[in-house]
Amino acid sequence: MSYVDEVLDRVKAKNASEPEFLQAVEEVLDSLRPVIDANEETYRREAILERLTEPDRQFKFRVPWVDDKGQVQVNTGYRIQFNNSIGPYKGGLRLHPSVNTGIIKFLGFEQIFKNSLTGLPIGGGKGGADFDPKGKSDREVMAFCQSFMTELCKYIGADVDVPAGDIGTGAREIGYMFGQYKKIKSVYEGVLTGKGLTYGGSLARTEATGYGLLYITQELMKCHGESMEGKTVVISGAGNVAIYATQKAQQMGAKVVTCSDSTGWIYDPEGIDVELLKEVKEVKRARLTEYAAARKSAEYHEGRGVWSVKCDIALPCATQNELLIDDAKALVANGCKAVCEGANMPTTIDATKYFQENGVWFIGGKAANAGGVATSALEMTQNSERLSWTFEEVDSKLQQIMVNIYHNIDDAAKRYGQEGNYVMGANIAGFEKVANAMIAQGVV
Repeated sequence: MSYVDEVLDRVKAKNASEPEFLQAVEEVLDSLRPVIDANEETYRREAILERLTEPDRQFKFRVPWVDDKGQVQVNTGYRIQFNNSIGPYKGGLRLHPSVNTGIIKFLGFEQIFKNSLTGLPIGGGKGGADFDPKGKSDREVMAFCQSFMTELCKYIGADVDVPAGDIGTGAREIGYMFGQYKKIKSVYEGVLTGKGLTYGGSLARTEATGYGLLYITQELMKCHGESMEGKTVVISGAGNVAIYATQKAQQMGAKVVTCSDSTGWIYDPEGIDVELLKEVKEVKRARLTEYAAARKSAEYHEGRGVWSVKCDIALPCATQNELLIDDAKALVANGCKAVCEGANMPTTIDATKYFQENGVWFIGGKAANAGGVATSALEMTQNSERLSWTFEEVDSKLQQIMVNIYHNIDDAAKRYGQEGNYVMGANIAGFEKVANAMIAQGVV
């Protein structure tokens, strides 16, 4: 039995109740087979895959807080520090009822490779809680965030572990967490990213994941003799990534015709109105029915359906496993040329393979949505230097990072005879840097 298969069997036996984590590990290790097979003796002796698939440490803790009625509520908090071979742990805090150990482990594992691909010195980690900020007052969100940070602060630091935002964790939540950290530790340091501009945040951080997704998509199209100009784009999601991906795509001359949330989706043949979408989602925190009510050209549909719309480019920007095999078949049938992931693992493995087998250019989230964490690392740099760069400086660095990521994953795929397989290329390019650092640092 090959080394990869041995490790996969062990991981599956040990983590049987964590399907998302197993999916992520299987996808990565399968695509690393050419690299592992070429260096099997070294990697087996050093137990690189065992060490890579086992987090450095995992924290799970109680988060008690008091709601506006005076009732004590209890949530569960998590932080998983996966691998710090190339830098401090770095990864977001997800606040959503679906959060559990398996989801945080999957996200943290993916983060190792994504962070490596940025070329910046950051390791992989992730955290969060099964708390839902939707429908809560500002005071309730503050009470939760302060309680959450009271425990989390024991395990993080500017040179140890630097969390960021994620689903459910925006500027408001980061602000409350940062204030509590500062109060408890009596230290003003860049321990969180995604902060407000008045207290150490970076310009362009809000836009970074969506903008970065379009920069790598644009480079992909350019290297295949295409441009973004005049292309029809379908996007899922209506959060931060989807909004700014839509904005940048339309700045590049494409037309984005869809967006979605947890209850339904919009088809707007005239192109999504970004300012209206921001008003509905960022200001009112309302459902997309309000977008449709305010715009005559928009059609609102309940449930799923974004991937049924004819397009040139598809950008899944909502959540994991949202693009299924039947969706992939519909996109291929409708002539879709490229799929780039704005969310973490939004495409199922069978759907990914279908795209690759049918000539669709496919870039997975590790590479395509790395713009967010890359700009978080740029925020860390600004904090360390006590400087604040202009929007243009940050955006320029982000664009160069995303262009470099495309060429690095393209080159890695070509080196192993898999030209055009950007999933394999991303995993290989991310893995090689981390594995070399692990070997150099000894058995730790």
